[in-house]
Amino acid sequence: MRKIKDVLRLKLDAQLSHERIAASLGISKGVVTKYVALAATAGLDWAQVQLLDDRALQHRLVGAPQRASGFVAPDFGRMH
Repeated sequence: MRKIKDVLRLKLDAQLSHERIAASLGISKGVVTKYVALAATAGLDWAQVQLLDDRALQHRLVGAPQRASGFVAPDFGRMH
């Protein structure tokens, strides 16, 4: 989520193309498209994005981060 605010600023505020945003930030057009689509799905505009910190923005776009469940015991029955 490090560059997401920059992507959304350039798209929603400056109205740049995905290609120009990708070139200016050094990321792929696919990443730009993904971030813009997530913001559209969440119903966010630039005014709302500006008010959110990185953690709140991530939560609005993709939900709470998923923690790994930790150690998974091997299934020894399948191993032999």
